[in-house]
Amino acid sequence: MNIRTRFAPSPTGPLHMGGVRTALYAYLFACKHQGTFILRIEDTDQTRYVPGAEEYIVQALQWAGIKIHEGVSVGGPHAPYRQSERAEIYKKYAMQLIESGHAYYAFDTVEQLDQGGKAAEQKKQTFMYGAATRMSMNNSLTLSQAQVDAKLQAAESYVIRLKVPDQGQIEFNDLIRGSLSVACNTIDDKVLLKSDGMPTYHLAHMVDDVLMEITHVIRGEEWLPSAPAHVLLYRFLGLEKNMPAFAHLPLLLKPDGNGKLSKRDGDRLGFPVFPLNWVDPSSGETSSGYREKGYSPQAFVNMLAFLGWNPGTEKEIFTMQELIDSFSFDHVHKSGARFDPDKCRWFNAQWLQQENDKDIANRLRDDFIQTYGLTQTDHKLSDAFLCKLIALVKPRVEFEQEIIQAAPYLFSAPQSFDQNVMEKKWNENKRPFFIALSRQWKDVSGVSATEAESQFKQCAADHQLKAGEVLQLLRVFISGQASGIDLFPMIELLSAKESSERIAFALTQLAEK
Repeated sequence: MNIRTRFAPSPTGPLHMGGVRTALYAYLFACKHQGTFILRIEDTDQTRYVPGAEEYIVQALQWAGIKIHEGVSVGGPHAPYRQSERAEIYKKYAMQLIESGHAYYAFDTVEQLDQGGKAAEQKKQTFMYGAATRMSMNNSLTLSQAQVDAKLQAAESYVIRLKVPDQGQIEFNDLIRGSLSVACNTIDDKVLLKSDGMPTYHLAHMVDDVLMEITHVIRGEEWLPSAPAHVLLYRFLGLEKNMPAFAHLPLLLKPDGNGKLSKRDGDRLGFPVFPLNWVDPSSGETSSGYREKGYSPQAFVNMLAFLGWNPGTEKEIFTMQELIDSFSFDHVHKSGARFDPDKCRWFNAQWLQQENDKDIANRLRDDFIQTYGLTQTDHKLSDAFLCKLIALVKPRVEFEQEIIQAAPYLFSAPQSFDQNVMEKKWNENKRPFFIALSRQWKDVSGVSATEAESQFKQCAADHQLKAGEVLQLLRVFISGQASGIDLFPMIELLSAKESSERIAFALTQLAEK
């Protein structure tokens, strides 16, 4: 079988991270089987169309490394890939259902539908347009053929509805949930063609999936209740043999596990829910995205893959190719996946550790210049200095941009010193030790971390001091802070000579107090 999957979002706003996960799983499955991943835009509801949303979807997938093999933005043999450009195709299938008696015209006005809803409400029931109610409504099942023809001739507004059998069960298989069976009398008569002549999702996606030879429909759990109606459509159109396999993905849940993670939860709860920044074209309001928050696309994809799936091993850090090789629906969960912002940042930190230090240095060099007022010729902008700095700082941060502010003392000597450490650790009896250490390093340009540590310990011993008595003071004299990057690698990076100058300055400041 030539595996063909598709991602078919609606351009009604920014792409939610749950949508990216759906696209990711479809992409992983297709790639694992040397298949084709298709992007189709389901824009039949023109009233909800948002300018820029389609472009945003394409850019988001590209940023995440999800390659579109066929479809919108790249073309292909089944064009067009926007449903708004395929309206005539769907009408033909709707009319076939009318002619076979599996669909009907419904002329109900808004007022008539409201009346049906109120009548059900009085009985403390939920109104469902289906087998139990359709014979009391204004449709081609209750009207004579002459009445129907007259209404059509007069161009009265109508929709076309699926005629669901009033008895029996609809059985189908889901790759995640197994065999499912749903009673026909629990399914409403879905609208297939709207009054504006455009199809609903129920008809359009099914027709497109057949014509585009989709073998696997991978979509969110919210579409599971509609799946039985879709199975009926394949059956009624004589296309059951063309019906793709279904896989309904678990919901993404809020961090507390209470309810679906929605578009409104993002900045309100302090984390993005969109892959990229989105500026609302009507209000100008900006919603934050993972890219602009400093997440790497590899970390974002790695995190998303684990929201509802696991490889069956303890391994958590996966490249895209490793995800492709490992993915299967056997390990996709049935229950909802709780989003954990802390775990998300952890993934980013893990991927940052794997980044090439020189690449990071090249990206951040201008930021270092602007932040610390450096000149282009400053030796602290060299690859050698920045790469060593980045290697020391990376384990202490979660985001690349945090490297810039993580160790300001590497670019300028401290002018003040941690008072808590000074009060607890400093006394004048230790001054001779620091004078001696400063003199020892005064004219030494290069010293390794190992050599610096050895010399420090020897000098302490020479002055009848334990290393622990002066270790934190040394850190404060050089950095001004009680904690930070590893001390002796920091001395190696700064050089023994600069470390000597900083010790001497600290001793001078102490002498003046």
